[in-house]
Amino acid sequence: MVHLPGVAWGGRGRGGRVEEPGFRVLLTEAGDRKVEAVRAMRTVTGLSLWNSKLLLDSAPVAVTEPNWLEVAEEAVRVLKDAGAHATVLCDWCDRTITRGAEPIDAAPCKGPWPAEACRASCPPAALPACE
Repeated sequence: MVHLPGVAWGGRGRGGRVEEPGFRVLLTEAGDRKVEAVRAMRTVTGLSLWNSKLLLDSAPVAVTEPNWLEVAEEAVRVLKDAGAHATVLCDWCDRTITRGAEPIDAAPCKGPWPAEACRASCPPAALPACE
């Protein structure tokens, strides 16, 4: 599994900026192409073949630790390319994150950062605080 340093779980980071929450991957369904999905799960998690199969059979289940949004989105892409169904969740507010033009959930973020910077509440184009 790819781990990036610097994911903060609250408070202020260097330079007085509030750091982003972590994002995790939720496997919602293994899909029809089990062999490909197991290989993709191994790629995403670094687990053995057996443990990857067990994790796929446990859907719905979180398959990654909280990480940067880009890392979680790449893991979802790998799983979807293999026929599995997965989504990215914000670790602070447990809401689905998408790169579409509309917010998934207009309710305010429950995390310790400004609501206008929440990637689950705002369309990506409206997120100057996160760039």
